[in-house]
Amino acid sequence: MPTPHARTTRPLKFLPRVLLGVTLVAVPATAFATTASEPAGQAPAAAAPAAPAPAATGLDDPAKKEIAMKLVSSAENSSLDWKAQYQYIEDIGDGRGYTAGIIGFCSGTGDMLDLVELYTQRKPGNVLAKYLPALRNVDGSDSHAGLDPNFTKDWKKAAQDAEFKKAQNDERDRVYFNPAVKRGKSDGIGVLGQFIYYDAIVMHGDGGDSTSFSSIRKKALAKAKPPAQGGDEKTYLNAFLDARVWAMKQEEAHEDTSRVDTAQRVFVKKNNFNLNTPLDWKVYGESFHID
Repeated sequence: MPTPHARTTRPLKFLPRVLLGVTLVAVPATAFATTASEPAGQAPAAAAPAAPAPAATGLDDPAKKEIAMKLVSSAENSSLDWKAQYQYIEDIGDGRGYTAGIIGFCSGTGDMLDLVELYTQRKPGNVLAKYLPALRNVDGSDSHAGLDPNFTKDWKKAAQDAEFKKAQNDERDRVYFNPAVKRGKSDGIGVLGQFIYYDAIVMHGDGGDSTSFSSIRKKALAKAKPPAQGGDEKTYLNAFLDARVWAMKQEEAHEDTSRVDTAQRVFVKKNNFNLNTPLDWKVYGESFHID
């Protein structure tokens, strides 16, 4: 069984600051109250207050986002306790150096460097700041030069700091979560589809190579139209997952595609496009449940 800790397959040339380039404009509906004419001599009745705008119904809804974090953690860490992963760090031998934190920031792909730079901007002199020169030097490689022997120990120490946890959350959202949700909404797919996008961009990044998120989406669009283009949501999501499975199989470390086959496809098959609980799925043969 493949190790569940094979956390990411983002290419070494992954550019984490590339945005998906989609602007979604939401126009909330506003309710207006009209009143009949008042008898002469009486002041007109006050208009009823406008109804509040509806709450977010996408993956960015707090309850749905929590589900997304647990789903990813089940595949990345064989645990639903995603908040226990801030201190996670190891070299999983995938050519990307150290992999760490709640989303698998890698020393070889640039996103770990961005994270530590953000943390240092917010908290100068932190325990990881001294590794910035080394992180810049090893970017694009699997080297530990300048990081060993104490980087892993210091990472775990930093993970006890609320400011570092917040930095991890913010970089996860900026680089992965928010772009995935924005693109999903623009394609007209629901909560499940937005999660499927998120899980793909976490693993593959959004660089220009053939297995990147954008390339996966392009392959899917060649097979089916998304709802925003008048297509059927289920048909489109299956086309995207087909392309995702192909991308995963291009790398030996991710030939096991159970995070798609026995998790995401299960939800698609059940037409659970809103990711409503309870949820049951399997990853690497291990069963998970959310009430």
